[in-house]
Parts: sequence; C-alpha cells; structure tokens
Amino acid sequence: MSNYEIIPVMVDVSSNLKSINFYIIKMENSVVLVDAGLDNDDCWTALQHTLSENGFTVQDITEIVLTHNHGDHIGLVNRITAMHPIPVYAHEAAVPRLKRDRDFFRMRVEFFAEIYEQMGCGEAGHKQVEYLKQAMLKGSNSAIHTDISPIGRNHLGFQVIHVPGHAEDQIALYHEADRILIAGDLLIQHISSNALIEPDITGKRIPTLIQHKHSLEKVRDLPLDLVYPGHGKLIDEPKSLVAHRLASMERKAERFKNLIRDGMTTGSEIARNYYKKLYTTQFSLVMSEVIGHLDYLEQSQQIRKEKRNGIWHYMIVESSKH
Repeated sequence: MSNYEIIPVMVDVSSNLKSINFYIIKMENSVVLVDAGLDNDDCWTALQHTLSENGFTVQDITEIVLTHNHGDHIGLVNRITAMHPIPVYAHEAAVPRLKRDRDFFRMRVEFFAEIYEQMGCGEAGHKQVEYLKQAMLKGSNSAIHTDISPIGRNHLGFQVIHVPGHAEDQIALYHEADRILIAGDLLIQHISSNALIEPDITGKRIPTLIQHKHSLEKVRDLPLDLVYPGHGKLIDEPKSLVAHRLASMERKAERFKNLIRDGMTTGSEIARNYYKKLYTTQFSLVMSEVIGHLDYLEQSQQIRKEKRNGIWHYMIVESSKH
C-alpha cells in the first residue's frame, strides 16, 4: 500500500488546453502542492474546495513543487506563501525566470530579436519583439516573492527526472514502485506539447525540440502505467501516446524538408507556407515549431544552412541516406 495519495485539482478552461491541472499529494506528515495553476479566482476556489473536501485548508500545505516556470503552473504561489511561508522547490534553471530577473529578460528580448532576424521574419518578428518588451515590463508584477530552493534528485519518495523541451527547467516526479509520473507539460493526451524556443542563461539557443524528443524517449523507457499531466485527462496508456507523439514529430520534419526541397529556404517562408494564418495569430508558437524541427533535421544531417545577408537559408543534404 502506498503511503501517499495524489488528489487532482482540475480547473476547466475554454482554450484548447481543456483544463489547468495541479495536484495535492497527501502524505502522513505533509500536504504537498505540485504546481499552482493560474493566478485567478477559479484556480484559487478549486484549490480551497479540494483541500476542504479532504479535511485541509491552505494553511495545511507544507510545501510547493513546481514542474516548470510557466504562468499556468505557478499562479497561486504568491497567494499561498503570503498566507504562510513554506518552502518552494523547482529546477535551478527556473529561478531567473520565476524571479523575473531583469538582466535575464533583457537578454531574452535581444535573443528573440536576433533569431527572428536570422529566420527572415521581418515585420512579424519586430512586432513580437515589441510585445516581449512590453510583457517584460508588466511581467515583473508576476515574480515569485519567496525563496526558491533547487530540487534534488529525490524528493518525498519520488525520483525527480529532468525532462526539458517544453521548458528548460521542466521536471517530472516519478514513483517507480507505483509506476506513476506527475509530468508537467511533457505529455498531454489531447494535444502535443510545444517545445518552445528559449535561450539558456548565457543567451545561447536551446535545441528545445531535440530535448523534448529525448525527454519523451526517457519516459517511454520507464516502467509506467499512469501519467498525471498539466492539462486534460489522466493518461493511462502513456507508452502508446509517446510513440504517437514521436511519429508525429518525424512526419512534420519530413513535411518541412519537402518545403525546403520545393524552394522555401528560410524559417519564415516555411512557417508562412505551412501554417498560413496561424503565422500571424500564433507567431511565437509557429516559429518555435519550425525552428525546432529545422534544428532536428540539421542535427540528423538531413539539411544544412548557410547565412546570406544575415538570414539563414536551409538546403537539403543530398548525399544523406534519408
């Protein structure tokens, strides 16, 4: 018999995420919150209601573990820690993002300005960079106020697995005996998780899609029956879902490769052609997808690139066996 119980808090949302999920782990002497939803009344009410149903209040939470730094996973941290100071744990790479470190975010804006320039995005890239500048100013309000402790390799009887890709700092909590994984946004049943382009702490581009692929492969090779995801329903056939996600990645890479073969040589040309209107409405997500797959094709030596007038142009490696 396990000496803990996982209690999901699932808050329905109207977007394609379907729900915002976070989890209470009830243990003999502790009540642990894994992730903290959005900073809104729906998530706050749902947390209080779920705690109450199980005989607890917010004051009974003994610590918070964050799977990654995104706003829909950290929203209630400040509300909870303002009521009573408790430890907050996350991967060490999350700290500058969670603290909204000004130097880091300035560097991040410059990083995106450069990469969108190199991908030939022109006006669409400039627009996104302006948006990021504004978001940086507003975002300082959402900084986590309390101290954040780097999480170790084992925590409360769970193995802590680093699963970067969707976020550089993403972790999952794995219980080997019970074959369960609390997975953040690594794996979601109804949609594929975005491998979002980001810089590391030094400003170097992280190959996020390649990381995401490795993280999925890591999970595929675990003895695993049940995944608790950050959105949507619990996943009871994780291995077949991972296989499906990996196959989709290969298919998309092949489609992008065909576009290069057809003469679309820049990231923005590929993105506009493949995603049509979404290039405008979901620019940053679309460019993350395209850049990630180009990285993957380049790493596997199916394509190569050369810079002309500051813009990367991609071409097929014809001698490749692919």
